Amino acid sequence: MSPDPDPPADTTRSARRRIHPIALLAGAAAAGFGALYVAGLLASGDDVPAGTRVRGVDIGGLSRSQAQEKLDQQIGRTWTEPVTARIGDRTATIDARAAGFSLDSAQTVAHAARAGADPLTVIGRLFTGGDRDIEPVIRADEAKARAMLTKTAERYDSTPRNGAISFEQGKPVPVEPRDGQSLDMRGAVEALRSAVLSRQAGPVALPVRQREPSVDTAEMNRAMTQFARPAMSAPVTVTVGGRQIPISPVTVGKHLTMKPDKTNRLTPELDGKALLRDPAVARPLAPVTGKMAEAELRLDGDRVVVASDGKTGREVTAKGIEQAVLPLLTKTGAARTAAVAAKETQPKLTRDTIGALGIKEKMSTFTVNFERAPYRTTNVGRAAELINGSVVLPGETWSLNRTVGERTKANGFVDGTIILNDQYTKASGGGVSSVATTVFNALFFAGVKPVEYGAHSFYIERYPEGREATVAWGSLDLKFTNDSGNALYIQASATDTSVTVTFLGTKKYDSVEAVTGPRTNVKQPGSRPGAAKDCVPQTPLEGFDVNVDRVFRSDGEEVKRETFKTRYVPRDEVTCGPETSD
Repeated sequence: MSPDPDPPADTTRSARRRIHPIALLAGAAAAGFGALYVAGLLASGDDVPAGTRVRGVDIGGLSRSQAQEKLDQQIGRTWTEPVTARIGDRTATIDARAAGFSLDSAQTVAHAARAGADPLTVIGRLFTGGDRDIEPVIRADEAKARAMLTKTAERYDSTPRNGAISFEQGKPVPVEPRDGQSLDMRGAVEALRSAVLSRQAGPVALPVRQREPSVDTAEMNRAMTQFARPAMSAPVTVTVGGRQIPISPVTVGKHLTMKPDKTNRLTPELDGKALLRDPAVARPLAPVTGKMAEAELRLDGDRVVVASDGKTGREVTAKGIEQAVLPLLTKTGAARTAAVAAKETQPKLTRDTIGALGIKEKMSTFTVNFERAPYRTTNVGRAAELINGSVVLPGETWSLNRTVGERTKANGFVDGTIILNDQYTKASGGGVSSVATTVFNALFFAGVKPVEYGAHSFYIERYPEGREATVAWGSLDLKFTNDSGNALYIQASATDTSVTVTFLGTKKYDSVEAVTGPRTNVKQPGSRPGAAKDCVPQTPLEGFDVNVDRVFRSDGEEVKRETFKTRYVPRDEVTCGPETSD
């Protein structure tokens, strides 16, 4: 088949005539618009379009770097201006820059350039001035904002105050409850951001959470009516040993509190210990109460005699007076009186029991001498005072720490020299180890059984090597068990330069001797500077091991032998320079 013939010439001309005139006009307009857009771009080049302003600062016609510098100088500084914030009913001032808000001049200029590249804007600039206001781009650091608001919250947050009742001069005083508030951190960050971006003129309200008290007004009023007012309405009277002791509302109120229990109900609490120490109670109680006292013994030649008899103790306990007084506080008239049980304690040692206890002779005695020092006089004397008169029944274990107590100022001790980490230093109770060593030797020669003891870390020349002891509150004690078969009585006394401890009882052996072996494993000391604070100089001494045998004899024959092994570390030389000496 032959191909189609060419169309007639008149048919082609007809097709051309069908192109609509509007299409021709649109094409021409597009071409013209494009030409104008290109002309506008060529006119502006890379500069920020003329007439561009950011918060009143004209950056039009500047290069991007110039525009950025100008914004930093003229607008960036304004972000140091504080923002006023309202937190509840209080006003705070927040540094916007410190809170992490700052002008991003680079992004602001880029935004201005992008907006200036809009075709209508570009063409418009060919025929008009093209003034435009651009909003600045603000950089926000949420971490800094949170940190700043957290600091602000520390000053402006408040904890709720529970309703309460205090007692002043014998009168109940109500304490009204009060709501607390805490900053809503997430909401506060958003509110601060919004205020900074909009440059809000007035104070920005930062959201807070209200926190209600656990004890409200109704509970406070109930406690006031049902307990507090009746409690302070009149004195109460306690009876001890037939003696009536009135206690005024003023005295009771000093030691009375009301605290919320687990259900937030205000409940009274009476401090019985403090009430007993109060002179208004302690003085009238003194004639009918007193501490138990063991009989005091002394030696008359080789014979043990009673120097003063034992005395029964009568004590009102803190719990006893609390249980007696609290129920009286809501009663009236004669019903505000109650008896307080007094706890009686009997002495183990009296004139009548000394024979049965078997305390009839001196079992041992030992003395340690030391150089005079004020802290030793105080501490050694106090420890001896607390130990003197101790009675240890057969089978009982005696403890130096339990008997003497913690070496604190409240217990009568002062700071002195001790050994810590193999060198001398200062701490409360220094010198008590002289007493511990004296007790150790007294029990050693009395032949009773040591249970816990420990030597000093390095040797101290004034003590017998291998027969000495130290103590430390909470970590090392000196204990012995009385296995002599009879009771023991410990005498302890001190002077400015010595301490003596004597055991009275009944000897189980005719004699107890100490046999000290040679020093072995000898090691030489080193030297080192002292501590920067509380330095105590230290002379050098070798370290060594030593064994001491305790030999028991009866009828002239050895019946038993025990070995005490001690290892001493070298005592390094410690020097104190001008900056470390006392």
